[in-house]
Amino acid sequence: MSTIHEFLSIAEFTSIVFKNTKVEVSDAVVKRVEASFNFLKEFSENKVIYGVNTGFGPMAQYRIKDEDRLQLQYNLIRSHSSGTGKPLSPVCVKSAILARLNTLSLGNSGVHPSVIYLMQEFINRDITPLIFEHGGVGASGDLVQLAHLALTLIGEGEVFYKGERRATKEVFELEGLQPINVEIREGLALMNGTSVMTGIGIVNVYNAKKVLDWAIKLSCAINEIVKAYDDHLSAELNNTKQHFGQQEVAKRMRENLADSTLVRKREDHLYTGENTEEVFKEKVQEYYSLRCVPQILGPVLDTIQNVAEVLENEINSANDNPIVDVENQHVYHGGNFHGDYISLEMDKLKLVVTKLTMLAERQLNYLLNSKLNEILPPFVNLGTLGFNFGMQGVQFTATSTTAECQTLSSSMYIHSIPNNNDNQDIVSMGTNAAVITGKVIENAFEVLAIELITIVQAIDALNYKNDISSVTRKMYDEVREIVPEFKQDMIMYPYVQKVKEYLMI
Repeated sequence: MSTIHEFLSIAEFTSIVFKNTKVEVSDAVVKRVEASFNFLKEFSENKVIYGVNTGFGPMAQYRIKDEDRLQLQYNLIRSHSSGTGKPLSPVCVKSAILARLNTLSLGNSGVHPSVIYLMQEFINRDITPLIFEHGGVGASGDLVQLAHLALTLIGEGEVFYKGERRATKEVFELEGLQPINVEIREGLALMNGTSVMTGIGIVNVYNAKKVLDWAIKLSCAINEIVKAYDDHLSAELNNTKQHFGQQEVAKRMRENLADSTLVRKREDHLYTGENTEEVFKEKVQEYYSLRCVPQILGPVLDTIQNVAEVLENEINSANDNPIVDVENQHVYHGGNFHGDYISLEMDKLKLVVTKLTMLAERQLNYLLNSKLNEILPPFVNLGTLGFNFGMQGVQFTATSTTAECQTLSSSMYIHSIPNNNDNQDIVSMGTNAAVITGKVIENAFEVLAIELITIVQAIDALNYKNDISSVTRKMYDEVREIVPEFKQDMIMYPYVQKVKEYLMI
């Protein structure tokens, strides 16, 4: 059980989302939310408060009659439930609900406590609102996507429940749940915020960490296959650059290769003083895709950590408008719903994951091109050359998927399009950025799956399975449970998919 209280760490957040840890709102949070609600109810009686007794956006200049205030909230939710495209994955929706629950728990939004309780129940009972990928521009927050969340909280719309897409009303009856109480500004408070882009962003970071870990392991295996010299991984070399990521990647690679009998010491070969050749048969230095892994994956590691920090700050921030300040007895109007922080971080994340994918594609090409590696048959073909094809076909998939990542990495952060009668004249496109980043990360898993199958084939081609490090051997054995050694051509797509699933576990 994880308790929502003062601060929710990324570790606690991911435990709830990915490990199905139950969530419980603390008594302190309930008191804070109640105090915010009660203060706003009294404070707004004789004042003009945006979204309480005014219209929304450019319609804020119109006063709303007292008797129409509650209907105003329903009108907002229903009219903005207008998303299109594919439904977001259940894990992304769960993450978005948790992000919204946490920010509303800060007591800066003036919502009725029933909002907090019902979102808690959605998480704990695996009720997944139908939320679409397309809709929000990320400026007044994830307006459209969060409208779909709000729609289910008022008992309307659709949810996914026990594997089925069903009417929310039906699921409420089955689970004995009641819709939230709409009392003041519950519609606006649910919809004004960055919780969908942030929720997806946290899922992206979680998966990006996995991608990086596998990229490091695969890079180690390739260095073993070619019997590379190990000084490019040394602490002495990498510590001469003052970047944590580079130093950490090099350290992990040294640890992974500690018991390998294949990587070599330069002093045992090129530094003996016995080399008298005019033209050296063996490479003095490896290609960059093998030798510069710490310098290439180091920025990936640093960026993932920096993105995680921004996301953690965001889920613990009030990203609503207006902001209810009980302590100072005031309501502040501003733009905390703007998603530029998240949009920029998602752009950064997809850039570095694309670079990681490009590295994997180049490593794959190195293994498949016998003229480059000079130790393996073309396309790591263990069958008959000319008659069989080895890994030739899947290289096309890896190359095209990498190219898609490169195209998708175009910035969303700078793709602002004014809308909403120019009220929203500069927007973040943060939700789009987060969704596209998720696609880039999934693509990376696909390319790494193809590279990993190629690596285990290469290990068998060279009969190295008893010489590789224990880390590489474990990886080899697990993949061989999925993909047997093959010489004859076989249908590859089911194996690529299974290895991709193995990497994503």
